[in-house]
Amino acid sequence: MVYAVELVRRDRQQVSTWSGGTTTEIAIYPRDAVYSCRDFVWRISSARISSEESEFTSLPGIWRLIMVLEGDMTLEHEHHHSVRLQPLEQDAFAGDWTTRSTGMARDFNIMLSGACSGRMQAVSVQGQSSLAIPDVTVQTCDEGKKAVYVVYGVDGAIVVGADSDETWKMDAGDALLLTTDHQGATRNVRLFNQDNTPAHVVLATIWYE
Repeated sequence: MVYAVELVRRDRQQVSTWSGGTTTEIAIYPRDAVYSCRDFVWRISSARISSEESEFTSLPGIWRLIMVLEGDMTLEHEHHHSVRLQPLEQDAFAGDWTTRSTGMARDFNIMLSGACSGRMQAVSVQGQSSLAIPDVTVQTCDEGKKAVYVVYGVDGAIVVGADSDETWKMDAGDALLLTTDHQGATRNVRLFNQDNTPAHVVLATIWYE
């Protein structure tokens, strides 16, 4: 399987401040897009919410996926729904909703514009074991689109292998992006944990044109 591969080390990621804490941009597409200009197709980030109460930035036209990695927080989407998120639980909402959060936490975010779609899940790779990345079912509306598969290290260290001859070692906070136009490509990717303690990983897929 042919992938365009990018390994984004934690120390290469850009950190900025927002009203509730800090946000770390992991990846943005296209590469020359600027978050503040809102000219991105998709964006992946991780935020630290350091204020007990905060209001999310309004992002009209953007669909948001968020997962708590540490701590817990309650999201109140005005006129929509509210949810309390514990570690590795997630929520999805429109960026133009009025959203307030309560609680201090670290989270993982995906922002999607236009015809993009995406999903994510958390997995645990037990000590001294491997795990095949679950194959992702492609919806009819996403057929023919490019896909970027994201592996994000929450804690611990893992090795990612693709097609049995390529491997990448990842530490917590690192992200591996595998871009392909071949549907069902994840069936050739495995996660290896060579330590004795479990490692937690976020797996995400974004389909885009």
